[in-house]
Amino acid sequence: MADGASGSGLAGARGHGGDRMADSSPVVGDCSGKDARRSKASATPQQPRGEPPPAGVPLRPPEASLAPAERLWSTCGEGAVHLRMEESGPAADTPRTVHQMFLETVEAFGERPAVARKEDGSWRTLTWKEYYRECRTAAKSFIKLGLERFHGVGILGFNAPEWFIANVGCILAGGLATGIYTTNIPETCFEVASSARANIIVVEDQEQMDKILQVKDRLEHLKAIVLYKGELKQRLASHYTWAEFMRLGEDVPEQELNRSIARLRANQCCSLIFTSGATGTPKAVMLSHDNVTWTAQRAGEAVDLRYGEESVVSYLPLSHVAAQLNDLYIAMRFAATTYFAEPDALKGSLAATLKEVRPTSFLGVPRVWEKMQEKMQAAGAKASPFKQSVADWSKAIGLMYNYSAMHKEKRVPWGFTLANQLVFKKVRAALGLDRCRILFTGSAPISKETLEYFMSLNMPLLELYGMSESSGPHTVSTNDDFHINSCGKVMAGCKVKLDKQDEEGNGEICFWGRNVFMGYLNMEDKTKEALDQDGWLHSGDIGKFQRNFLFITGRIKELIITAGGENVAPVPIEEAVKAEVPIISNAMLIGDRKKFLSMLVTLKCVADQDGRPTDRLSPEVVGFCRDRGLRAATVSEVVASEEPAVYEAIWEGVRRYNAKAVSNPQKVQKFVVLPRDFSVAGGELGPTMKLRRPIVIQMYQEKIDELYTEQTHPK
Repeated sequence: MADGASGSGLAGARGHGGDRMADSSPVVGDCSGKDARRSKASATPQQPRGEPPPAGVPLRPPEASLAPAERLWSTCGEGAVHLRMEESGPAADTPRTVHQMFLETVEAFGERPAVARKEDGSWRTLTWKEYYRECRTAAKSFIKLGLERFHGVGILGFNAPEWFIANVGCILAGGLATGIYTTNIPETCFEVASSARANIIVVEDQEQMDKILQVKDRLEHLKAIVLYKGELKQRLASHYTWAEFMRLGEDVPEQELNRSIARLRANQCCSLIFTSGATGTPKAVMLSHDNVTWTAQRAGEAVDLRYGEESVVSYLPLSHVAAQLNDLYIAMRFAATTYFAEPDALKGSLAATLKEVRPTSFLGVPRVWEKMQEKMQAAGAKASPFKQSVADWSKAIGLMYNYSAMHKEKRVPWGFTLANQLVFKKVRAALGLDRCRILFTGSAPISKETLEYFMSLNMPLLELYGMSESSGPHTVSTNDDFHINSCGKVMAGCKVKLDKQDEEGNGEICFWGRNVFMGYLNMEDKTKEALDQDGWLHSGDIGKFQRNFLFITGRIKELIITAGGENVAPVPIEEAVKAEVPIISNAMLIGDRKKFLSMLVTLKCVADQDGRPTDRLSPEVVGFCRDRGLRAATVSEVVASEEPAVYEAIWEGVRRYNAKAVSNPQKVQKFVVLPRDFSVAGGELGPTMKLRRPIVIQMYQEKIDELYTEQTHPK
């Protein structure tokens, strides 16, 4: 857990806050900036290992690169924060802006490919120099359109070079890059754009454009909409195609853009990542330049990325911190090439893209790995008995070998070389992962079964753990240092403390490091809930350490994380469904680590004198049944026959909710009616009538398992 020094860190480079942890608790407060002191930092940015410093390039403005600040958090878009720097080691790295990091890579690797997209059957690439020029062009166009400092540019679309260029161009022009999920409904798009004070929204196609058109009249800061794929359906003065947009800033002087870049400060906000909390209300996580540049450096070095040699496939939503950090910022720091997948990647085309690109690292959410596992298992079931026996023998050896490697025993079982030739290499090649040195899994918990399956194929999946509020990763697993079901060890330069530990060593996981976010935009109360008075970020997760490996053992928050990495607040969905179906008494959303959401529901019934639910339906439900010609009077009668009229009424209510769901992953796909209502006496509810979710899951585990069997299908 202690911070380790790195050969590429600037030992002795002292920044503000270097002695904070030793002398006193860090100051936490608002973003007023009163009585702030200017921080000091080395004037020379850290360079990639083995690369000479770039010559003749203004890597930083002549004035200090940090804005005056003495507080660790801010909820103001234009606010600045006190960085969590140390005297030496990784946390002492010189702060840099996104532009400074970008220029370093352009100088060192300018002619190498930066981004690539498939067009007419072949890959079209931009070099790092070309990519940089495109970002500057976009920045000038944003300035021309009137982008104000610390106002948002919303980006609503699937991964593409234009997404990257709009994101970075916005930052260079002084704005706040704001990803918007493509699955969002118009109202959620409005909430995000309004919160970010978006001046411009960049959309992929007409489908996304239509969402913005439905709410644009309520967006008081909106000045323009840019379409980056296809032609405009409606010609308005404030609507532009991508080509038109990129020409808009031709008359903006380069010096005007340079002045905008010179105003950038490493401890001010550059990006907003929207995440939903327990209430379901979108919260804008403010990430500073230092958050993303420092984390990109540290995360890449933790897994031994090689400058100018890496390639990744971009397919996960870029509005999510994991994909944005991996595909955009880590790629920028290490001069990797980012290949953009097709929009239908998760519906099947990803496999073909991987085979073409053959990336050197790959980040998958659990559901992606599960799909790969399912396809390989299905193919294996069709193989001849001889091939199946060879595969089973090889996988047994692979699992043995990787458990041995995990325990650092370095024993190579007899037959491993043969198994590698017969099975492991062929599987990797078939998946397009034969050049892949690092296989990551993150954004949601993954099952031991899936981890062991890939270990048996000599493809250990390396778990990462973090959150939007920690700029992505905080603990990291590596090929040389991993443990099954652990999310790895604390990243160099970061710290973890376990708050309020129990006798078994379990406590709330709290983060410290330069990756910890600035605050939630315009949400001071929520920010103070997340950051304690000493500046530690409280994750809401319960965990413990074993041999310095962090294991997640529970969740304080009720937030559900699906197998696809979607954060789902259950209470608003439960309440919405109950509102649609008045005969429902209690509803509990299920979906943590699952492929889709389902729900446990109970019918309203008569309680006995002790408040215990009886089998008798409430008068309201009895009346409902009579109106439909049903004679049922008890819960057991309805459940035993799965009474069609009752079940269809529930489905109708679920469908009405689904039509208003903020995104597709937040739709309810299945439900089961339980044989009795929840109560304090039954154990499902606490003394204050709060739902005891773990207890309910334990009580009805069998029914939950049935919801996710292959024999039943989502409706």
